[in-house]
Amino acid sequence: MTPELNKIYVGDCLEIMRGWPDKCVDLVVTDPPYGMNYHSNHYKDGNPFEPLTGDGAYPLEALSEAFRLASKAVFSFCRWNNLADIPKPKSFIVWAKNNWTSGDLEHEYGRAWEGIAFWPQSNHSFRGGRPSDVYDLRRVPPTALNHPTEKPVSIMERILDSNAGDIILDPFCGSGTTLVAAERLGRNWIGIEINPDYAAIAEKRIAAERAQLKLAI
Repeated sequence: MTPELNKIYVGDCLEIMRGWPDKCVDLVVTDPPYGMNYHSNHYKDGNPFEPLTGDGAYPLEALSEAFRLASKAVFSFCRWNNLADIPKPKSFIVWAKNNWTSGDLEHEYGRAWEGIAFWPQSNHSFRGGRPSDVYDLRRVPPTALNHPTEKPVSIMERILDSNAGDIILDPFCGSGTTLVAAERLGRNWIGIEINPDYAAIAEKRIAAERAQLKLAI
């Protein structure tokens, strides 16, 4: 079954993707659970977010499906210690977010960056020349988060704008950041999210983006 464009599927991405044909999308751009059981305690009145589903290990089976489905490239957020588990990427993009995350405060350097693994596929091409592998972009302020690990739209825009492709798949779309970026750049997209509450937030964000684009015309 060919996936429907500009639709968010609610459910397990592995089960959904396995029903789709090879090379049916151009780019897979996603921010999956990293396998770090992330649940921040840095909230004055308690964490408003529940722990993420499937955050016990990096989703390697879903990554394998992404390789099968993408004709041009796969981008997946990760940390440095995930590199021992995932297939060796062609490039490793560094996002300098300029804030320190939690960890061992006495014996570990403050982590002020995250990574994006990049695997070009057979039909990959850059748009507008070879891009830099360092993104110096600010994170989403904690008071503006729709999702505990939400990335700024500017990151997804930079990835999409630098790489050719008309159909974008995000199998861990969360609150819809990748999909909003695709809307903003006039790309078709497909989202999958296992949590219906986050899928509903993504739908609202996309509707708001479409309304804003209409006002700009």
